[in-house]
Amino acid sequence: MDAGLKRELEEKVRAGERLTREDGIALYESDDLAWLGGLAHEVRTRKNGDVVHFNVNRHLNMTNVCTASCAYCSFQRKPGEKDAYTMRIEEAVRLAKAMQGENLTELHIVNGLHPTLPWRYYPRSLSALKEALPEVALKAFTATEIHHFETISGLSASEILDELIEAGLESLTGGGAEIFDWEVRQHIVDHNTHWEDWSRIHRLAHEKGLKTPATMLYGHIEEPRHRVDHVLRLREMQDETGGFQVFIPLRYQHDFVDMKDGKVRNTLQARTSMATGAEALKTFAVSRLLFDNVPHVKVFWVMHGVQTAQLALQHGADDMDGSVVEYKITHDADDYGTPNKLGREDLLDLIRDAGFRPVERNTRYEILREYPGPDADRRESPQPMRV
Repeated sequence: MDAGLKRELEEKVRAGERLTREDGIALYESDDLAWLGGLAHEVRTRKNGDVVHFNVNRHLNMTNVCTASCAYCSFQRKPGEKDAYTMRIEEAVRLAKAMQGENLTELHIVNGLHPTLPWRYYPRSLSALKEALPEVALKAFTATEIHHFETISGLSASEILDELIEAGLESLTGGGAEIFDWEVRQHIVDHNTHWEDWSRIHRLAHEKGLKTPATMLYGHIEEPRHRVDHVLRLREMQDETGGFQVFIPLRYQHDFVDMKDGKVRNTLQARTSMATGAEALKTFAVSRLLFDNVPHVKVFWVMHGVQTAQLALQHGADDMDGSVVEYKITHDADDYGTPNKLGREDLLDLIRDAGFRPVERNTRYEILREYPGPDADRRESPQPMRV
């Protein structure tokens, strides 16, 4: 990138001027990661100061049986496969109650698209979980699942969301987004929920007062222009609804473990490689700079590794999700050293070690507790990047 374009982009960012599609592509073409990270860090500091948010959550996947065979997914199983499972509601409640320690504030629920489970299973599951854990927020179901519920129930998404909210739903999850551009999507997604239905369902959720996350699966067969397009679609929708609380770039994972049963479900890995740490940091930085109307950018440490997650906090991210104990959707594919669990104290240490002040939040980003930052009297104490 020439010096003139660099100055132009810096001036636009510092003036709060919205970046264009061409600006986003130019940022991805820059090989000056320190400059790019510093610019994104200015924006995250302006929005969130020296804070890194986190929450104490657990993930619950009630079934891995799925009609779809998405090219990137190692989680799905077909009916009758050896390790396919579907929990009874009582089993899901028992497992959730066993996760209740450490003052749990959120249960994150995502499932396969089960071909025969009745629609009523889902609101009944939420009702039972809410009764068992009344203080725990239920963040449940992707837009893809809601679309699937329309098919199996004959109800509209609006009616489905009303029933789920009555049963205790506090937020949808952000999954199912992957990459919206059809040029890529047709090769990676094996279901019928694309941008039109994904955005329709999140828009409905926002109209009903829910705040939701948005995600992007990157680092596979897409190009930077597809990532830019993805973010700009979400940015335009955010202008309309204001309902997205956080944007979560998710790094595509190769399948290192799943072939133990002889089946390769992740068919993308023969065609691509995982994003490097530098590419991950660039993606966080450009996303923060482009997505100017979303308050938070989250790094999901499970899909990036702990050290890259800490560095992402210097490249635009201000949220480090969360104290996950078991995340089957990634850990069914990932064997490159990510821990299965980070508790509250682990997260506090990691955030302070990166030079930031930890703040515990709930699902709606309401502050529950603020913690001291790094010890400023220690010479070796880390500090956030200066702006």
